[in-house]
Amino acid sequence: MKIFRQGLTARGRALYSRKVPISRTFNATTRGFMASTRLQSTTTDRLTAAPWSQHPLAVSTTPNDDTFTLPKNQVNAKRTAYIALGSNLGDKIGWIDKACNEMSARGIKITRTSSLWETEPMYVLDQDSFINGACEVETTLDPLNLLNELQSIENDLGRKKIIDKGPRNIDLDILLYEDEAVDHPRLKIPHIGMHEREFVLRPLSELVPGKALYPASPWKVTQDYLNALPPSPSTLSTLTPTRDGVEPLRAMKSNRPTQVMAILNLTPDSFSDGGKHSKEALGKTLSKIQQASFIDFGGQSSAPHAKDVSAEEEASRVVPIIQQMRRTSAYDSKIISVDTYRASVAEAAVRAGADIVNDISAGLLDPEMLPTMARLGKTVCLMHMRGTPATMNKLTDYSPLGLIPTIANELLDRVSAAQSAGVRRWRIVLDPGVGFAKTGEQNLEILRNLDVLRDWPGLRGFPWLVGSSRKNFVGRITGVSRPHERTWGTAATVAAAIQGGADIVRVHDVEEMAQVAKMSDAIWRP
Repeated sequence: MKIFRQGLTARGRALYSRKVPISRTFNATTRGFMASTRLQSTTTDRLTAAPWSQHPLAVSTTPNDDTFTLPKNQVNAKRTAYIALGSNLGDKIGWIDKACNEMSARGIKITRTSSLWETEPMYVLDQDSFINGACEVETTLDPLNLLNELQSIENDLGRKKIIDKGPRNIDLDILLYEDEAVDHPRLKIPHIGMHEREFVLRPLSELVPGKALYPASPWKVTQDYLNALPPSPSTLSTLTPTRDGVEPLRAMKSNRPTQVMAILNLTPDSFSDGGKHSKEALGKTLSKIQQASFIDFGGQSSAPHAKDVSAEEEASRVVPIIQQMRRTSAYDSKIISVDTYRASVAEAAVRAGADIVNDISAGLLDPEMLPTMARLGKTVCLMHMRGTPATMNKLTDYSPLGLIPTIANELLDRVSAAQSAGVRRWRIVLDPGVGFAKTGEQNLEILRNLDVLRDWPGLRGFPWLVGSSRKNFVGRITGVSRPHERTWGTAATVAAAIQGGADIVRVHDVEEMAQVAKMSDAIWRP
């Protein structure tokens, strides 16, 4: 860690040691990590804020018909465009998901997505709040034909425009198309007015913070326009859906309640509760975890010396329990997670009714996992780990950068891989992997610096899950050898995780930790 801190600027050292939150300004510290965040920039040395002034666009005009001719060498070439996504009617996230799926079905390849942001209406104020996002697409369509496809998708999804800038179930706008400027009666690129709209700039800055938006002002980039906006009356938050009919996670709301995830290991050899939960005893088990909003079922132990079972055996342990739960209306609001690193088990569990795929390897242990996650369209948890459960304890060297920067960079790699496979950014939860390829001291370092991970460039806005319950380092510090007796030590780690910004705490002792979470929320999230 000393090596890492010496390599930072004074601002960087402040961020890491004093935990100064990252603001809207991408400063020198951020630029130092641009390579690892894989943020594409056309102006990498100009990412600081400056007073905003409007500049006239030098644009090319097109005829007043629906023709737009690309140069011959660009016909059928793959072009990059950025599409704004919005909805404020009905199942808002569902409409955006459907629109993205329809784009993909029509050959408009989505290469990356932003987070989804909950925003207040602008211009026409007497309407419901919006959900806004953006996506980067690859297309062979020229701008007007791309517009035609997007409007066709809107129509097919039932959009009816009643008043300008009024309520709509889906809104798809072309923000940017390569570096071209288009002036046509039906289409203006860059999109008119985006420089004054936080609900556009916020998601766009996640994709291209260093891209010049206007040809006449190539020195001014997305992040500059965002920084120049006046402060929002209320903090915008990302949204992460979990289950239809259940409120999404709002990772950037300062007063959000901590969610409790109950651990139900359906294995005979899990380190803490192996063999205690069976299909026959499900009713009794569930009665003890009523205060949990998430239930995480696992059919393969990830303990270092646990025996591997086949995918078929693992699925046979979790699928019947999930099916039984989903047949009981009393558990309709419970969010079911499946703890597996196997794609086939994840798919079987989702078909049975699971809402979330929780993969300790973030897709590294099964090459089919990330594509399967994308196809299933469910929210996923990507955990930081190295190696396998059998080898991870030998992989705890985090030099030269140190623990926190290395975890951040390796998670950025997994987020990038997930997005490349088609997983939407708004469906990703992150887990720092307490107890996985970490020493006891490193586990403590994570708990001390979770807020730094949450604010790391490229990771801001994700919800975080922390699973420290009954872990070995808790037993070593407290002197409690039996895992099921580590309740008090676990309680301290849960409080620390919440203070650091955890959105979900994964625990064995649900009743006790739910009380810890409520008290911690009262202290740190009033």
